[in-house]
Amino acid sequence: MSRIGLIDYGMGNLHSVQRAFERLAAEIVPVQRPDAMAGCDALVLPGVGAFDPAMAQLHQAGLVAPLQRWCAAGGALLGICLGLQLLFDGSDEGGAAGLGILAGRVRALPRRSGHPIPHMGWEPLLPAEPSPLLPSGSVEAWMYFVHSYAAEPRDPACTTARVRFAGEAISAAVWQGSVGACQFHPEKSAASGEAMLRRWLAWVAARS
Repeated sequence: MSRIGLIDYGMGNLHSVQRAFERLAAEIVPVQRPDAMAGCDALVLPGVGAFDPAMAQLHQAGLVAPLQRWCAAGGALLGICLGLQLLFDGSDEGGAAGLGILAGRVRALPRRSGHPIPHMGWEPLLPAEPSPLLPSGSVEAWMYFVHSYAAEPRDPACTTARVRFAGEAISAAVWQGSVGACQFHPEKSAASGEAMLRRWLAWVAARS
């Protein structure tokens, strides 16, 4: 059983994420302080809300530098929704610096007639570079999205899935080194989301 540290900085959809992992027999450890990361096999960074307040909360909890060190040392981490956006250098949503674990910036979704923002609902993923989240040959996966911003990684090769919005294929999930993240909510995406979380946990277990 993998020991998964769930980052609790006051802005996460913790209950639904915790339940999703517990259904897959993962041991969940709440992480509110850096010392709680010790002994974890991997970390999950969830998030709901705005970029700048989220970064302020991470700073207040003293988690920014420890998360950066964790990832620099090759620790496994999965970001979910706002948790994906926080991994990047910054966001159009505000002026705060992000974690800078992944190079790139979070951009506002394009505003076009007939495409309401936030982008909300079920959409099929468009596979890009294979990863433990979305390996080659994966079956079509529909995931649940609620977002107004999307990441633009500096290295396009770190995008493992895209989604179509307003005529554009935008980044929906990323993977680089031991860090993965998804803009959608796998914990709310029924069988497709559960399958993705199961693959990630299998990858974490194989590293042990």
